[in-house]
Amino acid sequence: MVIGNPFGLHFRPADLFARLANQFDSEIRVIKDEECVDGKSILSLTTLAAVKGTQLTIEATGHDAQAALDALADLVNRNFAEEESD
Repeated sequence: MVIGNPFGLHFRPADLFARLANQFDSEIRVIKDEECVDGKSILSLTTLAAVKGTQLTIEATGHDAQAALDALADLVNRNFAEEESD
């Protein structure tokens, strides 16, 4: 996934991502370059310092992994429902 949100993966989108991830039983990891963090942890997600245009890989393992990936990809693709400011 590529972060398209104009403000990057700051606290609010990290919170939305982690809250959604926590709705699934699967283990969720987010990877930026060589760094891998727990996708269910707001603080871990913010340590990625993912600005607009950053490439992230989302991995999920568990019985509901595909549903988790689909939901999280949708959230990222919708730019975390944030509007770009002028």
